[in-house]
Amino acid sequence: MNRHLPPRPRRAALVLAAALAALAAAAPPALARPAAGRPAGGTLVLVGGGLKDGNSEIYGEIVAKAGGAGKARIGVLTAASVPESQDPDAADPDRCSNSRCNGLYYAALFEHYGAADAQWVPIDVEHVDAADSDAAVAQVESMTGFFFGGGDQYRYVTSLLHGDAHTDSKVMAAVRRKLAAGAVVAGSSAGAQIASGPDMVTGGDSYQALRDGSTPGYFADPTRLGYLPQGGFGLFDAGLLDTHTGTYGREGRAIRLAADTGHDRVFALDEDTAIEVEHAGTRGESLRVLGTHGVSVFDLRAARTGTTGGHWTIDKVRYSYLTDGDRYDPRTRHAQPAAGKRPLTATSDTPVPPNHDAFYSADDPDGRPYSISGTARALTATTAQRTATAATFESAPAFEVLLRKRGDTRAWTADGTTTASFTDLEAGVHPAAD
Repeated sequence: MNRHLPPRPRRAALVLAAALAALAAAAPPALARPAAGRPAGGTLVLVGGGLKDGNSEIYGEIVAKAGGAGKARIGVLTAASVPESQDPDAADPDRCSNSRCNGLYYAALFEHYGAADAQWVPIDVEHVDAADSDAAVAQVESMTGFFFGGGDQYRYVTSLLHGDAHTDSKVMAAVRRKLAAGAVVAGSSAGAQIASGPDMVTGGDSYQALRDGSTPGYFADPTRLGYLPQGGFGLFDAGLLDTHTGTYGREGRAIRLAADTGHDRVFALDEDTAIEVEHAGTRGESLRVLGTHGVSVFDLRAARTGTTGGHWTIDKVRYSYLTDGDRYDPRTRHAQPAAGKRPLTATSDTPVPPNHDAFYSADDPDGRPYSISGTARALTATTAQRTATAATFESAPAFEVLLRKRGDTRAWTADGTTTASFTDLEAGVHPAAD
């Protein structure tokens, strides 16, 4: 479960968005058509959560892919948030965090970034019937792009899909048609996670995942690694997805879930960072990273799992970390650095700093985010060693991550000294020696 909600709305933004939404609702919806010449298959923009208001690169790209400034019409869906009745601050526009106020907040943001119109689509777990209403379908049909907000991705399952059948509501079917015809579908945190296919993660922390493994279901214990076998909306099928990765040290749970469920690739998204999937669902599908941090790509095709002393192990995971502007072909698994980045020739002989908290434990008062990616980047930038280790803060047992340079490991730099992106480190996880 992702509990990280968007920033709280400001009064002026709410008033403006509510007025514009009311005007738009009063007008008969027009059917939107894909832009002339746009290839089949629209665009996904999946953000790892923590999307900052000032991230003009990501917001601007969503607007651009929806038709551009002055033309884009964005439908905002926030059913992952609690409904108004469950928000104790619902009456306070400066503190509220529910489906309605979050929807109006994002709508105002998209208009700030140039959308001609942005509207909240009024569906949440207390208004499930709206997902099959003609009015909501007409609203969706009038849009050229969509944004799914954060909260709890399971609420999207219960509000936009039909229960155990896991079939589309009329609104979700309309969104799916629009994407296939060229629209953009974006989301942050739970709004990105819900794009997953089978085995969508529902919660869990890395240490508990490595120690105990994964279990199908949805659990009150937020540290327990759970997943939904039926998945989310199935819009993204290049691999598993995870979010808030570096901020909450979720690399371990991402690898464990992929190994447990038989997936050979997982994309783990950092905060304020997105993967843009162009021509989604077609043979021409391609990925590009946008934003502040990076996207970890774990390739498990050659991975081997086992046990040591009764505890889980994995070896031969290929680990790549891609940053702003880098591209990735999901069919060939080939990464291409962004313009302006060049190959890094390691010249420093500085050893990799010790890492005693591989997955940024909540129990470690001195822990640092982006722990594993920091160790990996330091390893690719030094000549002092070919391997580096990072241990979990937790013990009984402690786990150790071993990172190893391969013959085909590559690093790219933007400043000539430090690693910005890298591909094909080898990673393994084992119980730490006593």
